[in-house]
Amino acid sequence: MNPLDFSQKRVLVTQADDFMGPFLCDVFKELGATVLADQGLLDDASRPAAMIGGHGHIDVLLVNLGIPAPSTAALDVAEEEWRHAFTHMVDPLPRLVKAVLPQMIARGSGKIILIGSASALRGIKRASTYSAARGAQLAYIQAIGVELASKGVQVNAIAQNFVDNPTYFPAEVQNNPVFQERLKREVPLGRLVSAREDAMFVAYLASEHANCFVGQIFPVCGGWVPR
Repeated sequence: MNPLDFSQKRVLVTQADDFMGPFLCDVFKELGATVLADQGLLDDASRPAAMIGGHGHIDVLLVNLGIPAPSTAALDVAEEEWRHAFTHMVDPLPRLVKAVLPQMIARGSGKIILIGSASALRGIKRASTYSAARGAQLAYIQAIGVELASKGVQVNAIAQNFVDNPTYFPAEVQNNPVFQERLKREVPLGRLVSAREDAMFVAYLASEHANCFVGQIFPVCGGWVPR
C-alpha cells in the first residue's frame, strides 16, 4: 500500500508550467491524484476566485508562484520592480486562500502549501525586492496557519533554495564553474536538491500523515539555511 495515496484527492497547482509546477504535477499524478494544472497568470484581482470556483472541489491547493529574481542594488530598486514582484508573488496568495477556504472549512479538511523561498530566511545582497516579497508570503502563511488549525485546514510553506528547477537554476547556471564552486562552498549538501526530492516532501505535507503541521515554514535548501 502506498503511504502517499492521493487517488481520492483533487490537487490544484498554480503557475503549473513554471518554477516547480511541472514537477509537482508529475509527482502528484504518479501518486494517483486528479491534478488540476492551472497555467494562467494571477495578477488580475478577480482571476484567483474565478479560477478556484471553476475547478470545484479542491482537497489540496499548491500555491506555486515565481518570477525571475531581480538582482538590483537596493538603492536602485524602482517602483516598477517592487510592484511587479508583489503583484505576481504576494497579491494572488490571499486571494487564492480566501477563495478556497470556504469549501475546506465546510468539509473540515484541506491542505494549502506555498512553494516559497529561503531567500526570506537569510540575507542576500542585491535581492531586497525578491526577498521582501518572499518574506511577505511566509509571514502570511504563518499567520493563517495558526488561525485555521482548529478548522481542520493545514497551511504550511516550503522555503526552498538550491532546488533544481529551470526558473532559478537553468542549465547555463548549473554548468557555470563559478556556480559550481559556490554550490560546494555555500551548500552543505554539496549539490542541488532534486526537483523530485522537493516535490515528494510537498506530497508528504499534503498527505494525511502531516496533519500536525500548522503555519510552519520548512527550509528545503541542502542546509543553506539551518533551522
